[in-house]
Amino acid sequence: MPSRAADSPATRATSVYERLKDDILSAALEPGRKLQLRFLMEHYEAGQTPLREALNRLTTEDLVIGKEQRGFFVKPISLEELGELTKTRCWVEGLALRESMSNANAAWEEALLVAHHRLERAPRSLNPERFESNPEWERLHRAFHAKLIDGCGSRPLIGFCEQLADRLNRYRALSSRKAFRVRKVNQEHGDILKAVMDRNIEEAVRLLQLHYEQTAAFIRTDLESTEANNTIQPAS
Repeated sequence: MPSRAADSPATRATSVYERLKDDILSAALEPGRKLQLRFLMEHYEAGQTPLREALNRLTTEDLVIGKEQRGFFVKPISLEELGELTKTRCWVEGLALRESMSNANAAWEEALLVAHHRLERAPRSLNPERFESNPEWERLHRAFHAKLIDGCGSRPLIGFCEQLADRLNRYRALSSRKAFRVRKVNQEHGDILKAVMDRNIEEAVRLLQLHYEQTAAFIRTDLESTEANNTIQPAS
């Protein structure tokens, strides 16, 4: 029998929050969509209280916006925000990687090699003929990038990096299908790893930032081509 703690209101609220956030980050709930409570209650099998708690929490994370008398909406995306988030991520993760490499030891390098090996072995798509996002690849991809910076010695800095990664993941999710056969992401990850293992801090930081800038450039081109379909809304 499940424990009472496992079914407590706080646990249910956290579960709803995590599921809702995952659907926003994966673009299953597309940017700009109105989050109607009746739909959310049915889809997530949750009551109004945990849903409102989750929506308020996601509002503070800048993934949901609340409009007076109109309810909650998934935050629209914009080319302006894409540029700002990418630039900021390059700054802060460049600093975090620099510090992480300065503090490097054998255990960290071994863990990074393992993280990269696991990522390299995972297929990007569940279907080799057409793109079908592989959740395991996404998890391992996140783990590899997290390992690059987790030796920086600053929990607040790592937390900020994680928030930026979350917000940018929405943009990646919208363009991953088209990027699947174009980007050589495994090669990019391998080049970053080599620079780290060679203890070449400047090259590792340069390659990591280039990796993010290339992602943003591809997303920007893809999103600009869909402006006519109102995928992009002006930044507020």
